[in-house]
Amino acid sequence: FASGMAATDTVLRMLSNGDHVVAGNDVYGGTFRLFDKILRRFGLDFTFADTTDPENLAEALTPQTRIVWLETPTNPLLAVSDIRAVAEVVKSHPNKPILVVDNTFATPYLQRPLELGADLVVHSMTKYLGGHSDVVGGAIIGKDKELGEKLAYLQNAIGGVQGPMDSFLVLRGIKTLPIRMDRHAQNAEKIVAFLEHQKQIKQIIYPFHSSHPQVGIAKRQMRNGGGMISFIMKEGRDAAVKVAEATKLFTLAESLGGVESLIEVPAAMTHLSTQGSTLEIDPGLVRLSVGIENVDDLIADLEQALN
Repeated sequence: FASGMAATDTVLRMLSNGDHVVAGNDVYGGTFRLFDKILRRFGLDFTFADTTDPENLAEALTPQTRIVWLETPTNPLLAVSDIRAVAEVVKSHPNKPILVVDNTFATPYLQRPLELGADLVVHSMTKYLGGHSDVVGGAIIGKDKELGEKLAYLQNAIGGVQGPMDSFLVLRGIKTLPIRMDRHAQNAEKIVAFLEHQKQIKQIIYPFHSSHPQVGIAKRQMRNGGGMISFIMKEGRDAAVKVAEATKLFTLAESLGGVESLIEVPAAMTHLSTQGSTLEIDPGLVRLSVGIENVDDLIADLEQALN
């Protein structure tokens, strides 16, 4: 697909007026914007629920539910949902809704949702699969032939296809995916250890960190914790923006998953569209996409920015 959002939109095009979708209550800002601001106008109904709690998810399902949209880990709060447990809830519903997992943050190297009960997996290939911040793309992976034929028809009809050069660049990136993901995670773990000692930080969020509420689930269904870290500044938005603007090696930018390290303040950037909603992000939250550079250089950069 031409982008991750083109892939996401195509999945939802399988639905009809009056159909219902349950999605996580902290989905990616672009997904929330598409669901809540665009597709609602075409007669689709959405409920944003806590997908980390299977019982809460079960209560959100209705007779009209056709899709359950699961993002794990989420962007940028890095909440982890138990894919197998969610799949059991979804499959026990009379409608047998389609379970879609956005696996962008974890990649197929760290997490394999189809093996855990998902029907479809969506990726923004712009991120880790491409891996070099030089391509835009999306993908849908499934295991049901009939579902695949429906999506292929919609992709052709809508026209959200990826160009040949972009496809080539993604294939190039995939060749080094395991090596890159291991290095992203190694660097991230060392940065988390550094952040633990910074008095300006109120909370550190990383799937494999001992303080993460779903660390057990993360370690059960993921190979490692990945390269994304979020932390919340004690003094709020101004402090978060100040840190993001002060880094020299971390580039202030919205994307993620490339070999270079990026920093952003979601409430002012990627998740601006969630302001005033139940999905609003803590204004003091900083998100790091940890690259594969020398980790000592990255830590030194964060140290000077924080101080």
